[in-house]
Amino acid sequence: MKRRTLYLFIILLGLSASAFKAADDYFEISKNLDIFVTVYKEVNESYVDEVKPGELIRKAVDGMLYSLDPYTNFYSEAQAEDYRFQVTGSYGGIGATVRTKGDYVVIQRPYEGFPAQKADIRVGDLILEVDGKSAKGLNSSDLTDLLKGEAGTKVTLRIRRPGIGDMDKTFERAQIKVKNVPYYGMIDDKTGLVKLTGFTPDAGKEVKEAVEDLKRQGMEKVILDLRGNGGGLLHEAVNIVNVFVPKGTKIVETRGREKEDNRTYKTLNPPVDTDIPLVVLIDGGSASASEIVSGSIQDLDRGILVGRKSFGKGLVQSTRRLSYNTQMKITTAKYYIPSGRCIQKLDYAHKENGKAVIVADSLKKTFFTSNKRPVMDGEGVTPDIDVEALEHSNVSISLMQNDHIFDYATSYRNTVDAIAPPKDYAFSEIDFKAFLDYLEGKDYAYTTETENALDKLVEISKEEKYYEAISAQMEALKGELASNKSMDINTHMKEIMEILETEIARRYYFDRAMVETSFDDDPDIEEALAILKDSGRYNKILQNN
Repeated sequence: MKRRTLYLFIILLGLSASAFKAADDYFEISKNLDIFVTVYKEVNESYVDEVKPGELIRKAVDGMLYSLDPYTNFYSEAQAEDYRFQVTGSYGGIGATVRTKGDYVVIQRPYEGFPAQKADIRVGDLILEVDGKSAKGLNSSDLTDLLKGEAGTKVTLRIRRPGIGDMDKTFERAQIKVKNVPYYGMIDDKTGLVKLTGFTPDAGKEVKEAVEDLKRQGMEKVILDLRGNGGGLLHEAVNIVNVFVPKGTKIVETRGREKEDNRTYKTLNPPVDTDIPLVVLIDGGSASASEIVSGSIQDLDRGILVGRKSFGKGLVQSTRRLSYNTQMKITTAKYYIPSGRCIQKLDYAHKENGKAVIVADSLKKTFFTSNKRPVMDGEGVTPDIDVEALEHSNVSISLMQNDHIFDYATSYRNTVDAIAPPKDYAFSEIDFKAFLDYLEGKDYAYTTETENALDKLVEISKEEKYYEAISAQMEALKGELASNKSMDINTHMKEIMEILETEIARRYYFDRAMVETSFDDDPDIEEALAILKDSGRYNKILQNN
């Protein structure tokens, strides 16, 4: 059987080699394919242990593609469903995300309006069984495979709800289409916010409908939130910009090796509003299609960008269907936004020690927006107004990493039936005292940078024979640090309360809560509101005055 598989593989390789168009490269390609087949044959027939031909080839394929860039990938027939979800945002299932927690998997996020949420499956529910099969020891990926299935088929979950007990939930799977716009709403009487998290089909339509609805509610200014949005379909990015710019506006060009990859994309539809003041929020997680939207808005001087520099992905991928129901996503072009710049930050063609290098400053070029504002290529999209990233304290990070925030919110939801709407809900100091009581006896130890530095200093002082003379001071300093750490939870009380507020509110109000509870403590939103209220400053930035 092994030999037959090998011969089949050699024939396929031979056919592939004959199909290559570049005649000048034919000998080099044929030679290396022959070397590869020879190596494969020797390993397959002579290696001391049994090898699995399919796995061996898969590793070779993955290694070959990874040497190009992280975005060129091969998908087996079994992985086709996952890839389809990446592209379409649609799958058959219960409408919830899960994560591993100890020996089991817990519900991380039920999507509002889908089967899991309708069946009252809650965040924090522990999944014990799926259709009678024990879920103990399964990771989140394995369990997700069990939860997925054809729409209309039934699934029974045995869950353990903390503080309440075990129960069975039987309901039907559905076709799940995750929204690209999980939230839109009014921040104040005149300002609306649209949260965009994906670029799957209909993203442009969802943004358009959200803006139209908010305008009916009296919106006169708009914030488009692209933070953490890793991108998706290029044409949906064009459709989203189209909401704010005239029909026929050039948004992006793609340039590749093949003629078919050289394209110009212009807006095709009448806009919703070309004059409404617009702020776009971006950060380091805004990539690809998000950068087409934000970069185009900047290049066209249509709005102001607030936040932090974007990821810097200026590459375009295309899908290729291969034999045996496999697929391949391959980088075929780079894209260029209206000013003519490409924002790709990493150079995969010139690697050092196997890693892509950041485009050198000496190679970057200056381009200009419609109003002659200078912008750079090769570094992502730089916001017009930079806002320092909000960083959590060590104690907050430890509380989250140890699941104390998550578990307390779970307990709270299973005890309290209802809370105020997200805009009005506030986690009080009395609530915080209850949280401190909950933490009694629980571990949330962490090491600060100061402690690490002190340990290093002790180590060096011992090597250099100074420690004996300063040991008393060192121990006193350690004690002082420990004393200050014990007070950290009170020092950072406001920050911890805000995290708890969001975590608890999302148990009742889902995506809406995750956005609306941040209105009063999100520095990016605060800066966006400030610039939108100051029309003189807003216009001065755009007019390059």
